[in-house]
Amino acid sequence: MADPLLELLLPHLDDNSHAPSARDPTTRTYLDRLSTLSLKSLATTEHASLVHADQTVTRSLQALSKRSHSSITNASDHLKHLAELLTAIRGEAGSIKDGIKTLEEGSSEFAQKYERTTENQVLDKRKTAALLNRSFDRIGNILELPSLLSSTVNTSAALGGGATAGTNTAAVTSGAALTGYASALDIHAHVKRLRALYPDSNLVASVSQQSDEEISNMITVLITTLQSPTLKLAVAMRTIGWLRRVAPELSSGARARVLASSQDTTTGLMNQGNDEGALGALFLVCRLITLRRLLEALEPLKQLADQESELRQNHTAAGAPSGVQSERYLKRFIEIFREQSFAIISMYKSIFPTSLPVPETSDHGGAVPPSSTQANDDPTPALASLVPTLASLLADNLQAYMPNVTSRAARDSLLSQVLFCAGSLGRLGADFGMMLALLDDDGTEWAEAMKKHRVQASRLEVLASGVRKGNLPVSPGLTEAVPVVGAKS
Repeated sequence: MADPLLELLLPHLDDNSHAPSARDPTTRTYLDRLSTLSLKSLATTEHASLVHADQTVTRSLQALSKRSHSSITNASDHLKHLAELLTAIRGEAGSIKDGIKTLEEGSSEFAQKYERTTENQVLDKRKTAALLNRSFDRIGNILELPSLLSSTVNTSAALGGGATAGTNTAAVTSGAALTGYASALDIHAHVKRLRALYPDSNLVASVSQQSDEEISNMITVLITTLQSPTLKLAVAMRTIGWLRRVAPELSSGARARVLASSQDTTTGLMNQGNDEGALGALFLVCRLITLRRLLEALEPLKQLADQESELRQNHTAAGAPSGVQSERYLKRFIEIFREQSFAIISMYKSIFPTSLPVPETSDHGGAVPPSSTQANDDPTPALASLVPTLASLLADNLQAYMPNVTSRAARDSLLSQVLFCAGSLGRLGADFGMMLALLDDDGTEWAEAMKKHRVQASRLEVLASGVRKGNLPVSPGLTEAVPVVGAKS
């Protein structure tokens, strides 16, 4: 419905083409204001008020155009391209709609393919990779076990070598070597447990193989320790104890493997089985190798003795040799032989006391020798094979170089030295004095040497017994009652 006041004012407007509408809020507000004014105000002040409002709006528009003309211009330009932008947006929206359909199909296919309730190789591989990532530190520690075992064995070998050499810090280094070998065995036992827990793991199998190689190196180091020239009983017992732990197959009667440089007699000792398994034979082999090496160090003296043997055999114009060089060589040879052979047998008996022969007792308490059946069933101890080897080694050198010595005093001195050597071994149950009697063709010289040795041994025994009792008087028949080691019956 048209406003009467608006209809009254419309004919007086300058531009009727843009006539205001009665529904316009601004027009409606102004018409309501006019209806409240008096006639006098309409005639006098309203025109000025309208002019002032017009000027105010004009100045505001001018300031706005000056301040925002660039924004208005840009907005106008964008407005021109608005239709094209809306068309492009419509096309992009269609593409997005199609992409969403593709994405939904791919998501559904992915969820169906990698569903946890079904078996899937890709998921298994990812699970394995995730487990490997979580267990990286543990796997690294497992891979470091062979290198840790190697360093432990090498350090223990170095410390053990220092202890064997007999330095001032032997006790400290020996204790450190024992700790190192114990740590090495603990590491190897841990690797064995891993191998038992994960038998199908290639990684654990590789680590186990490397650990076995390091343990083989440890066995080599221990065997090398047994070949030390300055080996002591305590070190030897500890070394055998470690070999029992690290190579139990040696204690169960299996044949030990020694260096390829060992000779036939050495290999023969290894083939002898006994109660201590192959460890006893291994120990004797190592010590026999050491003895041979020490005797090989006498090669310069031996060469001089060989020259005297050539002179004696050729009967040159220079005359018969004096035998001085042969005497020097034999004295030094017997000295080393006596010291080392006594040490070998005494250490063997201390380390392997259970392997020594024990006589059986009858019902009456008397000793009974072992029967032939038991003798055939029981294997021969390795020590029984060592004594003939040592005797033949000494006999060969005596037979080769004793003829060069022409001085009776020198020969008696050498024979006495040999008898004392046989006597010292006889106290250990390894007397071979009677075997050396075969060196003399008629036995005269050997018999005289035995008599002199009997007198000397009797005197030494009398002196020893007198010192023990605190008095030195000797009865006339005491010398005949004293047993002599190595004498003929």
